[in-house]
Amino acid sequence: MTYIGIDNGSTGTVAILDGDTSVFVETPTTYMLNYQKSKVRHINRIDVPALKKLLEPYNPLSTRVIIERPMINNFRFQASIAAARSLEATLIVLESLHFGYEYVDSGAWQKVLLPAGVKGAPKLKKASKDVGLRMFPMHAKIINEHGDADALLIAEWARRRGV
Repeated sequence: MTYIGIDNGSTGTVAILDGDTSVFVETPTTYMLNYQKSKVRHINRIDVPALKKLLEPYNPLSTRVIIERPMINNFRFQASIAAARSLEATLIVLESLHFGYEYVDSGAWQKVLLPAGVKGAPKLKKASKDVGLRMFPMHAKIINEHGDADALLIAEWARRRGV
């Protein structure tokens, strides 16, 4: 069974656990300008062809895809719009490749894989990085550069569950 963990968003990551092999990459993105009436914004969008190329080799019948539920919060409107846009692009890729998928709340996988009692975004990010470095030392370079191992831990959570 192959497990794909997706830390949603244009600054997220994708992890693939396939037997004894693993892949861990930053979500492929493309940079563009978004012209609005009020001001020009620079945004990153999911690079759909690149993400599709990454996932194409895997058989949808023997692959489980787990996506961390995106942050949607009307007090953080711009971040919520970006999260929803990224999720839609990711879903287009998954559905075009005939992958099923399920969502996981961050707390579900964190409760299983991170130390008990860790609270607050900076501490959770550090704990994800530390656990990821211990469990997946072969991906130390990208874990250190990115600052966390969320997608790897999501995929590992799914593998342990046997989802």
